[in-house]
Amino acid sequence: MKRYQDYAAFLLRIALAGGFISAVSSRLGFWGSYSSGWESFLAYAGKVNSFAPKNCIPTIAITNTIAESLLALLLLVGYQTRFASIGAAILTLLFALAMTYSFGVKDPLDYSVFVFAMGAFLLATMENYKWSLDEINMKNRNN
Repeated sequence: MKRYQDYAAFLLRIALAGGFISAVSSRLGFWGSYSSGWESFLAYAGKVNSFAPKNCIPTIAITNTIAESLLALLLLVGYQTRFASIGAAILTLLFALAMTYSFGVKDPLDYSVFVFAMGAFLLATMENYKWSLDEINMKNRNN
């Protein structure tokens, strides 16, 4: 059973990183014609954060993009995985709550935002992270 848990945690870590990388890539235009683009992202961020003053939206968008990029990198390589998982969970839970406030509960449920957040929380509960920089650091500390 433990062996499967290691695979599941590894794949969850990669899936969470991939979700963030894809979102950031889309808003920065790296998906080519499939990209949403920065202007569309700003408009969407304004709709999701309908409760925030309009002049705060660019700051929210930039902060979110930086946070998603950093969390994606940390999760992808498995460095500070527990910290990155908690950060990913909080960030996506806040996104889900903002979506719920602005659009109702259907959108975050349809887009599995709560699942993403809870998956990140679940990853944070693992005792160790196979195939990660955290595992290498742990082995080096024990030698």
